[in-house]
Amino acid sequence: MSLSTRSAALREYVENFDARILPLSGNAEQLARAAASVGVVFYKVPGPTPDEYTFAHNAIVTLVGPEGNHLMVLSSDDIVGVFPSWARSLPQYVDLDLTNIILVTFPQPILVQMMRTGGITLGNLTLDVSRSSGFYPDIFMGYPEPLRQLRRLGAIEQQARFFCKNRGVALLVRKGNPFGVHNLADVARTGARIALPDSGDVRAKCRAAADELLGKRAADALFAAEIPSSPGRLGIMHRDLPEMIARGYADVAFTWYHLVSYWARIFPNQFEFVAVPGAEPFFTQIALSRVTDPLRPRAMKAFDEFFFSRARDVYRRYDFAHMNNEEFGATLRLD
Repeated sequence: MSLSTRSAALREYVENFDARILPLSGNAEQLARAAASVGVVFYKVPGPTPDEYTFAHNAIVTLVGPEGNHLMVLSSDDIVGVFPSWARSLPQYVDLDLTNIILVTFPQPILVQMMRTGGITLGNLTLDVSRSSGFYPDIFMGYPEPLRQLRRLGAIEQQARFFCKNRGVALLVRKGNPFGVHNLADVARTGARIALPDSGDVRAKCRAAADELLGKRAADALFAAEIPSSPGRLGIMHRDLPEMIARGYADVAFTWYHLVSYWARIFPNQFEFVAVPGAEPFFTQIALSRVTDPLRPRAMKAFDEFFFSRARDVYRRYDFAHMNNEEFGATLRLD
């Protein structure tokens, strides 16, 4: 079957569900990368013969707010799920059309590049990210450095506001904790293989915590036990690390506390959470910034008002750290 024939067949298939759906195609690696980045899980289910099969998948509606490692909070019924009804309850926002809220959760370097180039490619589909297309953000959430890069591009306003901080770093192990890992020193002592974030702020914080808690020599040994790659690794931390543990490519993963807590909570038959005493100071903060000259200024203003009215309490329920009055809403200057 030719590429054009396959594309036509795929387009005809998805139109049976909704004509507005844009189908994606590509090779297996491209599709896996696109699916994993937005939390889609799919797998082949064999049929009675080799030529008969179906695909099982989860059912979610999501399109990619930056800083994907707090997606579990942002996309929950506590934030995005309740925002439209909150807006409808207020006379100044009751007329807003909030039926199509899009969250973009690719790694932050990809999002910066998306704004720099005016597009993003998923398989053989390139989305036009521009004001003229209407597919253009109103708000960015992220770490300070990516936000500074966006400011240099002129994409966002000159200041942002902090709304959450994590609780440092922790360890993820398989159910039953077969290596008996109860702290960082146990990782090197037991010879366990460790999965680490590829790069960025979280890897730097993991290294800083190891240096402080173990000393440089032991920290060097810990990082020397890293499994740097594995089959299917995509460079998306919140997908790669739990998969490496679940598939046995590594014995322990080292990353943000709230992610480890989340994985252990939603996959209790696969994982266990191991706290790292003394690692709480190795945290980072996430800030919200407004886009310069937004396409939907009233919707942006409404979400900003709504979000800061509840984020401090909601994020604590998802194992983020408490922020005091000086920390929550503090200004981050980007120039």
